[in-house]
Amino acid sequence: MNKRVGRSTIELASRPSILGYAAYVGKKEHMGPLGRFFENYDPDTTFGMDTWEKAESELQRRTFSLARQKAGLENDRIDISFAGDLLNQCIASGYSSRENGIPFAGLYGACSTMAESLALASAFVDAQFACVASAQTSSHFCTAERQFRFPLEYGGVRAPASQWTVTGSGCCFVGPHQDDKVSVERICFGRIRDLGVCDINNMGSAMAPAAADTLVQFFSDTGTCASDYSAVVTGDLGEVGSEILSRLCVMEGYEIPNHLDCGKMIFDPEKQKVKAGGSGCGCSASVLCGYLLPELERGRLTRILFMATGALMSPTSFQQGESIPGVAHLVVLAAPKNSRK
Repeated sequence: MNKRVGRSTIELASRPSILGYAAYVGKKEHMGPLGRFFENYDPDTTFGMDTWEKAESELQRRTFSLARQKAGLENDRIDISFAGDLLNQCIASGYSSRENGIPFAGLYGACSTMAESLALASAFVDAQFACVASAQTSSHFCTAERQFRFPLEYGGVRAPASQWTVTGSGCCFVGPHQDDKVSVERICFGRIRDLGVCDINNMGSAMAPAAADTLVQFFSDTGTCASDYSAVVTGDLGEVGSEILSRLCVMEGYEIPNHLDCGKMIFDPEKQKVKAGGSGCGCSASVLCGYLLPELERGRLTRILFMATGALMSPTSFQQGESIPGVAHLVVLAAPKNSRK
């Protein structure tokens, strides 16, 4: 049976369900506007470790364990784990997974990794390649600053368009459809889009063209529009990227008045001094697992487009003067039937 809808969208006929999920964040994220939704946080951003990189791995371990407990699963029931992060060779994910005995597929989609991992996990379950698959990602402010920008001790002034990397992680376990669980209906993998942005302090501008391309392609494939969904949620475009996304979509004939951006939701720009908003793999992951999925379970949201966005650059490509390619992957999430209003 052909499961493709249009050019890029895939219909998941079995409607896999999210069996369990968890978010875990740092102190700054817990102090933000969504703080009351983040039940799991640690005021110590070292998470008891002696390096920032070990701290991010510990953050992933804690999140994975909480989500697994909520799903009522043991490790031997999990067929494959899709996980990634921002660090070279995805070391936060690799080290956090090395003792659980689960087949591991490491991903690098930059800040799009939560949607990428969730889409792949759902596709594997729908195709019966796996009965249960996990999807996870993380980011940590200090590991990202060390790798991509400058040492924290440098004390550089942040540009107005810059975004604050979220210290957070999200994890979902996907399995066969259950009527009382949030389900995954469709997925859409995005294409690389690069409009020549070279400013490492302006990720929103680099990622917005890819977000617009994926969203317009999905609407064209499915014959739907923004009003068919409770919300169109992007990962971490922030203030700058969100405005660009809106303009690009209008140019293609689509308005998105119900657009939400995780990077704008997780911090208070004025009180928390984060400039254009939040970013990082953990931004959309923690907002999805801490806020959006519970709202779907309660029926306050009925069906959403969750589209995480990523800037696919590295320290080396930046130093060589390369532009910053962007990508965005999309997942359609639906509330349990008995909770829909």
